[in-house]
Amino acid sequence: MAALDNCYNVFDLRAAAKRRLPKAVFEFVDRATEDELALRNNRAGFEKIKLRHRALVDVSGRTTKTTLFGKEIALPMAIAPTGAAGLCWHEGELELAKAAAKAKIPFTLATGAMTSMEKIARDANFRLWFQLYVWKQRELSYQLIERAKNNGFEALIVTTDTIVPPNREYNAKNGFLLPFHPTMRFTVDIMRHPVWFSSVLMKYLTTIGMPRNENYPEPYRRPIGNDAHTKEVMRQDSLNWDDIKIFRDKWPGILMLKGINRVDDALKAISYGVDGLIVSNHGGRNMDSAAATIDMLPEIAEAVGDKATVILDSGVRRGSDIVKAVALGAKCVLTGRATLYGTAVGGEAGASKAVGIIQTEMDKTMAYTGCNRVDEISTDIFFRDHESNRLMAS
Repeated sequence: MAALDNCYNVFDLRAAAKRRLPKAVFEFVDRATEDELALRNNRAGFEKIKLRHRALVDVSGRTTKTTLFGKEIALPMAIAPTGAAGLCWHEGELELAKAAAKAKIPFTLATGAMTSMEKIARDANFRLWFQLYVWKQRELSYQLIERAKNNGFEALIVTTDTIVPPNREYNAKNGFLLPFHPTMRFTVDIMRHPVWFSSVLMKYLTTIGMPRNENYPEPYRRPIGNDAHTKEVMRQDSLNWDDIKIFRDKWPGILMLKGINRVDDALKAISYGVDGLIVSNHGGRNMDSAAATIDMLPEIAEAVGDKATVILDSGVRRGSDIVKAVALGAKCVLTGRATLYGTAVGGEAGASKAVGIIQTEMDKTMAYTGCNRVDEISTDIFFRDHESNRLMAS
C-alpha cells in the first residue's frame, strides 16, 4: 500500500490515519480527556529518560525475544485492548489479531470489540487475552468469563480504572456518542471520507447492518446506534476486591488487573492471587490528572519483585520506550494507539508495519546500549541527570 510505504515511524502512521478516518473516529482513537494532561505526561515521562551508548560490545547476536508467563514472544510487547479497532478498519480487531499472531506477540480483545471472540479464536489464535469491563449485573460478567474460557483465551484482564464514564468532551462536540445518533456535522465528516465510508461503514451495512459490540452479553449485543440502556447496566462504580476474588475462582488461566497505580493496590492484588499487574492510566483517556505510568512503574516493580508479572501500558510510541520500561522493571508493554494507527491505514498490513517499526527501533536501541538480550536491559543504560535521579528515587 502506497500510504504504508511512506510511513517510517508511528507518528507517520498517525498522520496517515488522520487523513483516512473521519474526524470523530480519529479523535476517539487519538485524543484523551479534558485538558489532555495525562496524554502529554505519558510521552514526557518517556522522553525525559536519557540513555548512554556503550562502546565496543559485540551485539551481533542480539535478540528482542523474551518470555512472558513462561512462553516465548518475539519482543516484550502485546496489543492492548482497543474497542475502536472495528471502526478504524472493517473487522479491525481481527486484522490486529492476525498481525499479532504473525509477529508472535499476544493480542488483547476488548469487551467493546466489534468482532466476536469466537471469530478471533478461529482465525487468529496465537496468544489471546480478553479484557473485561465488569457489568453492574455481575452474572453478565461471569457469562463473558465463561465464554472466553471456552474459546481458549490464555488470560483475563480486568480493567479497574474506568469506574465512571470519562469526560471526553470532544466526542460530544463531534457527535460521536452512544447511543449513536449521527449529527449533521458527523454526517458531513463521513461524506468527506469516501474511502472510509465505502471500505468500513458500507461493508458493515451491506453484510450485518450497523456494527455491534459482538462480545457483549446476548441481551445487549445490539447495533451501536441502538444502545440506549447499555450505559446503565455497564456501571462499574461498585467494582471491589470481592469481585476479584470471584473472578480468580472462576478463571483458571492468567489473571491480570489493568489500572494499577499504587504499591498497596499491587500488593493487595497479589494476595488475591492475581498473576499480572498492568501499570496504566488508560492512555490518559480517563483521569486527566493521572501521573505518567513510566513514573509510577519503578516503585511498583520494586515492591512486587518476582511475586507477579508487571506490565507497562500508556504512551508507548517507540521501541526505545520499551527498552526504558524494561529497564525500570516491566516484563512487557501494551500498545494501543500505535497499532491502531497502523490498522486504520492498512488493516493487518498496517498493524504489522507498526509492530515491525517498533521492533526495529527496540533492536537498534539494544545495540546502542550494549544489550544482547532483553534480560540484560537494566538501569545501567540510563544517564542520570537531575530529572532521571528524581525518577529513580521515586
